[in-house]
Amino acid sequence: MKTAQMSLGAFLMSSGHHLAAWRHPRAWSGGGLDFQHFRKLATTAERGKFDAIFFADNLALMGSPELGQFTTAGDVFDPLVLLSGLAAVTERIGLVSTVSTSYNEPYLLARKFASLDHLSGGRSGWNLVTSATDLEALNFGREKHFEHGDRYQRAEEFIDVVTGLWDSFEDDAFVRDKTSGVFFQPDKLHVLNHHGDNYRVRGPLNIPRTPQGYPVLIQAGSSEPGKALAARTAEVVFTAQQTLANAQAFYADVKGRLAGYGRRPEHLKVMPGISPVIGRTQSEAEDKYQQLQDLVEPRVGLAMLAGMAGGFDLSEYDLDGPLPELPPSNSMQSRQALFIDLARRENLSIRQLYLKVAGARGHHTVIGTPKTIADTLEQWFVEQAADGFNIMPPFLPEGLDEFVDGVVPLLQQRGLFRHEYSGTTLRDHLGLERPDNRHRR
Repeated sequence: MKTAQMSLGAFLMSSGHHLAAWRHPRAWSGGGLDFQHFRKLATTAERGKFDAIFFADNLALMGSPELGQFTTAGDVFDPLVLLSGLAAVTERIGLVSTVSTSYNEPYLLARKFASLDHLSGGRSGWNLVTSATDLEALNFGREKHFEHGDRYQRAEEFIDVVTGLWDSFEDDAFVRDKTSGVFFQPDKLHVLNHHGDNYRVRGPLNIPRTPQGYPVLIQAGSSEPGKALAARTAEVVFTAQQTLANAQAFYADVKGRLAGYGRRPEHLKVMPGISPVIGRTQSEAEDKYQQLQDLVEPRVGLAMLAGMAGGFDLSEYDLDGPLPELPPSNSMQSRQALFIDLARRENLSIRQLYLKVAGARGHHTVIGTPKTIADTLEQWFVEQAADGFNIMPPFLPEGLDEFVDGVVPLLQQRGLFRHEYSGTTLRDHLGLERPDNRHRR
């Protein structure tokens, strides 16, 4: 039995996570470009003592613009810019942004996250992804996206460069002694001089070491290369798992790899995504879920499924027939495998499959009362399927309000979640050590 408390992240999207969220009568369909909307969500999550708020990101317009629909938000801020604004209107909650290693440069990324960490007093986190589609490649001078293995090989080097840059200055390098005229100690400045297969970066970074040492390192890939990268470098893993058994297997797999890198199980938090549909009764929750399902446009549901199952055109297949055999994907390999496994295990048609995953794109949807939701989270936490959860409200702002006001108090009563923040940084919230500067080590 675990004695620790679980971690909670609030995974925020403009109108919510359900594919048809923006159509719900109580959702804010224009939330993607409304700072006050995100401010309210961030302060609600902070009121609920969440560890962090989290934003995903894509570097292309995803979905079916020709249908007038998008499978991911087409009206949302750059998350790093948004989080910089939210840092000024929150006090404790962590601020996590997705940024791709495939279409960014290590120096710029290191500087931006270090800046956010200083601005927020040590609350930033970087969710590392390698991008997924050719649509993103086309915006950066490439005809096709990097091959799956190649982009993870680049990511391995990328993160080494970034952490090396974050160690450019030792923690006490800046003296700022007005009497002696010594601003900083030159012997505590270290030039990286990285020369690798993919990057040549001299350094040093032009900003002091951050309050957290490093912003928290998060990884969201569940493929074999993704798990290997997470075991070596990540401090939090976001993952999509449909069943308790699958979540337990993933948890044991990733945790079991840590010793090979000289790490202990507590060095890495595993946080599956959970989309809670909450009602005062089970019947009310099921009615709410069905209302959202009825708002899914078939063409949009099919486009979302096709994109996340490898980018293959499914429009010529019978929607009420089985999912065809799909060739291996160069995009989201673990998500494609999850969809195929789900379709085969539950004998779902194409239509049933896209409706099944419309709520959270393959993450686990739990429908019920606050007690039902709390029971599920407790079971997954106690039975070693998760160290915490990335909560994905189906529509906003109501879905987050219901979780904070209904589920969080139950978790607190059971001793599973904090009543108050005990620290000021994201590392404090997650119970993660502050990394020493490598030059001090």
